[in-house]
Amino acid sequence: MSQQANIDSMTNILGQTFGLYVQTHGYHWNVEGPQFRQFHALFEEQYQNLWEALDEIAERIRCLGAYAPGTLSELTTLAGDAPARAQSAEAMVDALISAHGALAAKLRDAITTAQEAGDEVSAGVLTDRLEWHEKEIWMMKASRA
Repeated sequence: MSQQANIDSMTNILGQTFGLYVQTHGYHWNVEGPQFRQFHALFEEQYQNLWEALDEIAERIRCLGAYAPGTLSELTTLAGDAPARAQSAEAMVDALISAHGALAAKLRDAITTAQEAGDEVSAGVLTDRLEWHEKEIWMMKASRA
């Protein structure tokens, strides 16, 4: 794999992370119901982690010699289609489980791309992100049990 493929992969992960950040922050603002406090706090923890990840991923792109997307338009395009608005706390959790799972799958591909480009640092950053997303999926699934 080329270094450009690695940069493109990292850029796509940045956009997908941005999309999940926006989705999660919106859920934090709008969650209601008997589990309000629990989910309000959970979503806040998640969007704060995602916000910090955006900086880490963008700075890694810069370390690779490329410019990170820096406009709302670029990030929105990279984020992909906006998810349908969830109306209940349970629907929000289900949507986030799905979104984290989709991003985890993209992270696995990006890790392979980084490794094939000989970029172990990016592979490490992405592996750390994958670990976090998998843990969040587990925690959200456990909250529904």
